[in-house]
Amino acid sequence: MPTTDSARTADIKPRSRDVTDGLEKAAARGMLRAVGMGDEDFAKPQIGVASSWNEITPCNLSLDRLAKAVKEGVFSAGGYPLEFGTISVSDGISMGHEGMHFSLVSREVIADSVETVMQAERLDGSVLLAGCDKSLPGMLMAAARLDLASVFLYAGSILPGVAKLSDGSEREVTIIDAFEAVGACARGLMPREDVDAIERAICPARAPAAACTPPTRWPAPPRRSGCRCRAARRRRRPTAAATGSRGAAARRSSNCCGAGSPPATSSPRRRSRTPSRW
Repeated sequence: MPTTDSARTADIKPRSRDVTDGLEKAAARGMLRAVGMGDEDFAKPQIGVASSWNEITPCNLSLDRLAKAVKEGVFSAGGYPLEFGTISVSDGISMGHEGMHFSLVSREVIADSVETVMQAERLDGSVLLAGCDKSLPGMLMAAARLDLASVFLYAGSILPGVAKLSDGSEREVTIIDAFEAVGACARGLMPREDVDAIERAICPARAPAAACTPPTRWPAPPRRSGCRCRAARRRRRPTAAATGSRGAAARRSSNCCGAGSPPATSSPRRRSRTPSRW
């Protein structure tokens, strides 16, 4: 069957016609004129630019700048961008106290709020900007529910900071290192001034705080004689050339710490759920 011209031509305003076309939409057009739209703009597709920008966390501080660039891109492509905001909660700040009960809930609020605005205002498509743990999935959940043309833009990841420690060394650090440093200080493995140096260096810019970045592998503290550390359990298995009593004796008498293995009658050490890297 031959394809007609109408079938080949996509409607670039599949939803916003509900608020721009017809005599009865005079009030809606009047309000749109107040936000900057002119006569020629009513024929353009309206694109929602949803941002979780706020000043609560560095993860979202760059989104206002990114939103401006997005709007320029929409204008240059022939659309009309309409920016709106939503909430965001910082997991790095809200954990460890009563506020942690609200972190996961914020993801649903973000998804609901973006979907609400897009549906109520009859926007034709969206560009969604986020920069933290809950705004990212919240935006994507909204995009999936709406099933409209959507682009998601993440704020990126902050570069590591550089902390100068009390021994004169310098280390690249992220926010994960701050959590590790607190534990190390509590165990007496790190001086408080090093924790302060790490605290001041972990977030050197306006960007998501790299909470998924592995922490720095700091020098391990001295272990007690006879320990069975994780690295010892992970050491390479002996090859065929190392079999026999000699290989077995070597495996029994050494580990990564250079200490002999405890006797077979000793009780195994309790394995920590979250072994420290310090």
